[in-house]
Amino acid sequence: MDLIDSLGNATFENYVGMESGFTEMAYQMSAHVLTLGYAIMLAGLLYFVLTIKTVAPKYRISSVLSVVVMISAFLLLLVQQQNWTGAMVYDADSARYVLGSGNDLFNNGYRYLNWLIDVPMLLFQILFVVTLTKSDFSSIRNGFWFSGTAMILTGYVGQFYEVTNPTLFFVWGFISTIFFVHILYLMKKVITEGKEGAPPKAQKYIGAIWTLFLFSWMLYPGAYLMPYLTFTLEPAFSEALVVGRHITYTVADVSSKVIYGILLTLAAQEMSKAEGYDYENMENAL
Repeated sequence: MDLIDSLGNATFENYVGMESGFTEMAYQMSAHVLTLGYAIMLAGLLYFVLTIKTVAPKYRISSVLSVVVMISAFLLLLVQQQNWTGAMVYDADSARYVLGSGNDLFNNGYRYLNWLIDVPMLLFQILFVVTLTKSDFSSIRNGFWFSGTAMILTGYVGQFYEVTNPTLFFVWGFISTIFFVHILYLMKKVITEGKEGAPPKAQKYIGAIWTLFLFSWMLYPGAYLMPYLTFTLEPAFSEALVVGRHITYTVADVSSKVIYGILLTLAAQEMSKAEGYDYENMENAL
């Protein structure tokens, strides 16, 4: 009870840092994975800037949105990494990294702020590449915005209770999942319609987006539930689970932002070629 009284609604990473601390390996793996996350976003930014003219003008808004997503993710994940290294300090007596006295607590809220910006734009991106044959563009766009924003906000509230009130943690997580399922439904509809009439190679890329979407977005609930993956009703204060959460969130972010954006670019390139816009030949002509 003293531990809970002292940390309150902090995420379980802080409880591990105060109760047992982190070994050198666990601390550095977390720091390096967080660093890798924002470094890849910076590399992605360069890719999307340099490839924006390889697609026809009508598709370039998707690349512009990828650029915005990369800038947002780079800045906020950089702050997240600094938050981790600033919250934990090395204790020579125990030879472990522990929660620093008087330091800011580690906070996954930075990720939620990033997702609040990025998720709607990520969902909008595909609408500027594929052609909807049956659904209304505005209806799908509004559904993406509403469910994407609601999913992030409810998950944000829930993560504050992952230690102090497991019931509220799971309730808010369940509410967030309802919006998540709605997003999956809309995305499946968009991809199914988007493949109709698209060039064969573009269809291949669009189909791969659905597989990637399922893989990457399913990782987020797993990371959210990480303290309870020991299948108990109490959160497990384990450094392995902390490292696991950092790795899971990073893989999910890279997949759902960078790789997703690259697949959209490749699909747009094929569609551009089918419509007579061949950037490679244009460059050779110059």
